[in-house]
Amino acid sequence: MFKYLEPNKIFSITSKAPKYVFIVFIVVLTIGLLESLVLSPEDYKQSHSVRIMYVHVPAAWITLGIFSTITLLSIIGYIFKFKNFFLISKSLAPSGFIFNIIALVTGSIWGKPTWGTWWAWDARITSMLILLMFYGLYLLAWRIYQDREQVFKITSMITILGIINVPIIKYSVDWWNTLHQPASINILSKSSIHSSMLFPLLIMTAAFALFSLLIFLMKYNTELIKIKNKGLDRL
Repeated sequence: MFKYLEPNKIFSITSKAPKYVFIVFIVVLTIGLLESLVLSPEDYKQSHSVRIMYVHVPAAWITLGIFSTITLLSIIGYIFKFKNFFLISKSLAPSGFIFNIIALVTGSIWGKPTWGTWWAWDARITSMLILLMFYGLYLLAWRIYQDREQVFKITSMITILGIINVPIIKYSVDWWNTLHQPASINILSKSSIHSSMLFPLLIMTAAFALFSLLIFLMKYNTELIKIKNKGLDRL
């Protein structure tokens, strides 16, 4: 049913959503910044430089989450010919690309006072850089190839190859002896991070997720307008 959804009906919903998402984003971001920059304590080792974590970690989480979502949608879309899934994936990719850059830049800034260098060819950092390249290839493929079936196939292949890198990013600090610290938050076991730091971290993650949703809606609406302008009634 996804490939027969009418752009006009979808657009009537998604065109109204950004302004509401933007309002919620501003509220959550304000709370997150207050919690992370003012109310949260400084680290006993890293002092106030630990506050970079409230941008770096959520950016990294969002980056991995978006690429995993794009991969899943691309695979399902290619197998079942759900063209709308490719449109959603294409619209999600820009925010994932942006947050990947943010994660790398903030990691570099954090690394200077912590490691004494702006950049190290650490396993976690290097694998994140490789993921950025996959994001770049994915976005580039949409610009280069005009044939729909061809771009669907190529972008699906890019995401399948790129998703192999996601567990490497996740477990690189456990598999190799790296400069990057091990994970402080574990879903299946007790987290080592204190609740006074965990709460603002989760709030900032929610703010970043809302910002990603906002970028997605803007991009998705643009794609729907293009379809509408072509006089098409389906994706």
